[in-house]
Amino acid sequence: MSLTKQDIANTLVKKMKLSQTQALSLTNQFFDQIIETLKTGEEIKLSSFGNFIVREKSPRPGRNPKTGEEVIISARKVVTFKAGPKLKLATQKGN
Repeated sequence: MSLTKQDIANTLVKKMKLSQTQALSLTNQFFDQIIETLKTGEEIKLSSFGNFIVREKSPRPGRNPKTGEEVIISARKVVTFKAGPKLKLATQKGN
């Protein structure tokens, strides 16, 4: 099962008594803020959940799997996530 923005909005409707429009707007604003913050290269720390970090990857040699030709994989930025202790504990087997 996957969790969608719509699922989050539906939960807000039930638990916070928001309208569907308000809940979806709030959900979209939340994720938009995360994206905008990561675009600037800043870290996001969500207490009890984890951290989103923008990391720079250096260029490196690679290989085209179809042709076997060697290519250089360009430098790029990637977003990584590191789960916080409470999230790790909550997702361990047996819980």
